[in-house]
Amino acid sequence: MSIRVIVADDQEIVRTGLAMILDAQPDIDVIGEAADGRRAVELARRLRPDVCLFDIRMPGLDGIQATRLLAGPAVEDPLAVVVITTFDLDEYVYDALRAGARGFLLKDAGTVLLSQAVHAAANGDALIAPSITARLLGVFAQAGPTSRPVQPIEALTSREEQILVTVARGRTNNEIADELYISLSTVKSHVASLMAKLGARNRVEIAMWAYETNRVKN
Repeated sequence: MSIRVIVADDQEIVRTGLAMILDAQPDIDVIGEAADGRRAVELARRLRPDVCLFDIRMPGLDGIQATRLLAGPAVEDPLAVVVITTFDLDEYVYDALRAGARGFLLKDAGTVLLSQAVHAAANGDALIAPSITARLLGVFAQAGPTSRPVQPIEALTSREEQILVTVARGRTNNEIADELYISLSTVKSHVASLMAKLGARNRVEIAMWAYETNRVKN
């Protein structure tokens, strides 16, 4: 089954380039393109793609607002959104993650990482560009959370604390399994438990919680 994607970016050359890169992948199909956030939301609601790839800065309705409308806490059946930006310290990225995005990439991330991010989002996972994961989340965490971090409904086990840190550092499930010498299914089980205990909807929210509660040091 092909992963169905819509791409939204106000710069035609960038939008076209992203679509061409994704369409060249054997199991990804770009089914729609939009030049602004409002059109992107309309397309997403009508076509129900597996993944939405949105630029953060767009006229009318920006990528953050579009993400919140499609994947925010109030959305009953959220779509998978990956945001993409030119700046690795874009002040809006953290807000986009808060709005429900499953990850973000820089526009110069390259074909492999772009494909990996789309696959991760389609599989219910999240991918943040590894080169800037800790720095980006750390910078915004230092500014302080918008509200007091939630407390787990149950105390985290020592193994869950280990998994938490690796997730916050942008590790994939396979990388975590290799690093901690445990099975992939065990990693998935621990990640699911973390999400349940923290009330997190995805790995990005787990990572942000880890930084907000000083579990990870820069």
